[in-house]
Amino acid sequence: MKGFQLTFSTLTSRKHPDGERLSDWLMHQAEELGIVGVTLLRAAQGVGRDGKVHSQTFFELADEPLEIVMNVNEEQCDTLLAYLKEEKLGLFYTKIAIEFGTL
Repeated sequence: MKGFQLTFSTLTSRKHPDGERLSDWLMHQAEELGIVGVTLLRAAQGVGRDGKVHSQTFFELADEPLEIVMNVNEEQCDTLLAYLKEEKLGLFYTKIAIEFGTL
C-alpha cells in the first residue's frame, strides 16, 4: 500500500487546550480515524524549533522530547492534517511518502 509516514514532534509537557497531554490526545485522534500502528518514541535530548535544548533529566521529565509516528493512507493523511490545522496547535510534523504493508 502506498501512503505516508507522519511524524509529529512535541514535548511531554505540551497539553491540548482541553488539558490532556498532546501526545495522548493525538494518539486518540488517530485511533478515532481508524489509524492503527501509532508509535510514541521518547528521546533523551533534542533541539526544538525554539532553538533550545530539551532533554529528560533524572528529576524532571516534563521537557522530554517525544515523537509520534504513524503510517497512513492518503485519505487518513488528508483528514488528520486538515483536522490538526483547524485545531491550531502549532504542532511540528514531517510527511514522507512510503510503501507499507504486512508480509
